[in-house]
Amino acid sequence: MPRRNVLTHRQRTALFDLPTGEPALLQHYTLADDDIEHIRTRRRPENQIGFALQLCVLRYPGRLLKPGEVIPEAVSRFIAAQLGLKVENLLCYAARKKTRREHLGTLRKIYGYKMFTGKRVKQMKSWLDQQAEAAQSSEGLVKDFVGECRRRQIILPAISTIERLCADALVAAERRIDARIVARLESGMRNRLDNLLSEDVDGRLSRFIWLRQFEVGRNTADLNRQLDRLEFLQVIELGPAVLDGIPPHRVTRLPTSPPNTW
Repeated sequence: MPRRNVLTHRQRTALFDLPTGEPALLQHYTLADDDIEHIRTRRRPENQIGFALQLCVLRYPGRLLKPGEVIPEAVSRFIAAQLGLKVENLLCYAARKKTRREHLGTLRKIYGYKMFTGKRVKQMKSWLDQQAEAAQSSEGLVKDFVGECRRRQIILPAISTIERLCADALVAAERRIDARIVARLESGMRNRLDNLLSEDVDGRLSRFIWLRQFEVGRNTADLNRQLDRLEFLQVIELGPAVLDGIPPHRVTRLPTSPPNTW
């Protein structure tokens, strides 16, 4: 299955990279007294700073450290200063993968973080289904998803997984909206709308395409052509009730051709 790209590189960076600015570090990576107590239970300096780093990354951006991930110096210095350690101590952290896994298990037990597996996947898919129809953009839905995972202390899955889940939810929302509109159309109205595809205008293009060719008029002839379109639409008598409850931004994104279910 091809990857569904929802975010640009800049948007991914803003959501998933570690913060480096002082205000963001103060907001997200300031350790509380009880945090430091838990960190001090690690005996070696490298394990203390590594344990603290994993905790900070779980809190924001809400994910796991990636194998071999390069930690920004600003992050290392900020965490090390709070623990009275040296930045160099981090270089020796988790030489064994087992150490990193053990620390993650301990952090999850202490702070209640949950992996994105099993029932959490079902819960977040259900949440996405509820949010997708009202979502104004793909980026907005991804941001909301990430924020909700942080709120629930669910560790973020891979970016590609988040993008795929959000893209699938948006497509499903579009289909539900299409089906809802079609269900409100009487058979006579469906036939009239179907005829927009088969009826030609001047033997050149379908009536449906003709209706969509709206351009700002520059003269009386252009104005008359737009009035012709308006008059034709009034004859169809497609009432506003058909779009009741459909978010306005969704109306502008309705398919450019009638769905096959008509």
